[in-house]
Amino acid sequence: METKTVSKAIIESLIANDVDTVFGIPGAHTYNLTNALHEAKNSIRFVHTRHEQGSAYMAYGYAKSSGKPGEFTVVPGPGILNAGAALCTAYGANAPVMCLTGNIMTHLMGQGRGQLHELPDQLATLRGLTKWFDRINHATEAPSKMATAFAHMTSGRQRPVAVEVPWDIFANAAVIEGAEVVQPSPPAPETIIPMDHGPMMH
Repeated sequence: METKTVSKAIIESLIANDVDTVFGIPGAHTYNLTNALHEAKNSIRFVHTRHEQGSAYMAYGYAKSSGKPGEFTVVPGPGILNAGAALCTAYGANAPVMCLTGNIMTHLMGQGRGQLHELPDQLATLRGLTKWFDRINHATEAPSKMATAFAHMTSGRQRPVAVEVPWDIFANAAVIEGAEVVQPSPPAPETIIPMDHGPMMH
């Protein structure tokens, strides 16, 4: 147990679960996460892309070619919308892809003031593109929600997940436990329903 920021807890979870590469574009909402990635550069590399759609598709391609989780980070709002096509592709292709995104400041959420990159109810948008999604609201939630994200992404029918963190919460710190190593569960066996061909014809 030690004092960690949400950003550090996220990076520790990635490393603990064998993630060695994150694709993305730094932005004001996610600067703290980008700084944490830089501090962990000996354990995880950050590949800077030119467009959010590229970030997400590179994570998708990485997951499909390596068999490992594909991770990408984008800013909220336009970043999420630009990455939407790749998340949709990952969903249909059963790819383990994780989207790490930000949001506007906590005290401004839901007020409709038109803050930078504000997307009304961003989680509702992610609902239609992912297998599982959630928001980290405090540092104490970070280890468990990251573990839950990995469990949903890699267990059963693999599909993309998303973790959202408000701008001010990335730097939120608390005394928290270490990262959990998630053991994926295999897909459930398929039930084969025999076809009824009707009465035999002679």
